[in-house]
Amino acid sequence: MIELNRNNLPKHIAIIMDGNGRWAKARGLPRTAGHREGIKRIKEIVRVAKEIGIKYLTIFAFSTENWARPKREVNFLMRYLDNFLKNQIEDLNKNNIRLLVIGKEKPLPDYLLKRIKSAQEYTKDNTGMTLIVALNYGARQEIIDAVKKYAIMVKQNKEDPGSLNEEKFSSFLYTKGIPDPDLLIRTSGELRISNFLLWQISYTEFYFTKKYWPDFKEEDLLEAISEYQKRERRFGRI
Repeated sequence: MIELNRNNLPKHIAIIMDGNGRWAKARGLPRTAGHREGIKRIKEIVRVAKEIGIKYLTIFAFSTENWARPKREVNFLMRYLDNFLKNQIEDLNKNNIRLLVIGKEKPLPDYLLKRIKSAQEYTKDNTGMTLIVALNYGARQEIIDAVKKYAIMVKQNKEDPGSLNEEKFSSFLYTKGIPDPDLLIRTSGELRISNFLLWQISYTEFYFTKKYWPDFKEEDLLEAISEYQKRERRFGRI
């Protein structure tokens, strides 16, 4: 078992859960089997993150670009996300975990939006850990939406453009009130960030693994955190 320095844990971990389809293909299974196994990993990683003291965990569940996938696969993902929230909400609440979903509502199905609203309301007062699910999310769209919100405030004379700074602009993002990620993990061996949290990861430490998401387990999360703890974060300083 990997021993971690409990005084140097990342406060916020973000994960790009990649490789479900390739995991399934390598086993001669349909892509949906990979998504099904991927859901199991979410449950495990959320549990482990909470147990070791991570305060914020963001998972990239579905991007704005994922609508281009086959309709059957998209529908399957929507149903599985709905079932995940339905089946896990009591465990999240029992473990003092707050759920927050970020991204665009349209064109998510109404049944899923209803489930999301109910789950967020049910867990809103929990303080142990915040699980952020990026769903129908795209970072460029998030920044555009923030600019639009700010422009409206300026037009209404509620904001002064001369006083705009990074902290103020961050308050218009979907992640308002959430600290930037300390550690970003991407599975499957891909070395890119795929339009994920572009503003927020300016000084985030990256960790890439060749393992597909369905194979990413407790020991892999601990290994990523252990690697993070070996790094010196200078934030532009010497």
